[in-house]
Amino acid sequence: QVQLVESGGGLVQTGGSLRLSCAASGRTFSRVVMGWFRQAPGKERELLASINWGGGIIRYAEYVKGRFTISRDDAKNTVCLQMNSLKPEDTAVYYCAAKNSDGTRYSAWGQGTQVTVSS
Repeated sequence: QVQLVESGGGLVQTGGSLRLSCAASGRTFSRVVMGWFRQAPGKERELLASINWGGGIIRYAEYVKGRFTISRDDAKNTVCLQMNSLKPEDTAVYYCAAKNSDGTRYSAWGQGTQVTVSS
């Protein structure tokens, strides 16, 4: 099982930037797909971005394309989410997650980090 710990959340003004990091430990990190999700109060958890091992395949939700960038460093067992041009509607708890070894579902989750964007 992969253990995940997020960091980098906080309070930022509209238009600002934050960089979230996720440190992974446990089973082989470099062979799993990683993703960033968020969940706002009263809403379902939503997938924002995913990246395969090696970083060759990256996908984004439409509403974050051009503003958020996912990256990973397999040598350091980290995955990051650079968030620019933040809006109040980006306020949520952000989670990193790892897919299982056969890539069928996200099976490991971090504890989450709060991002609050003030207007």
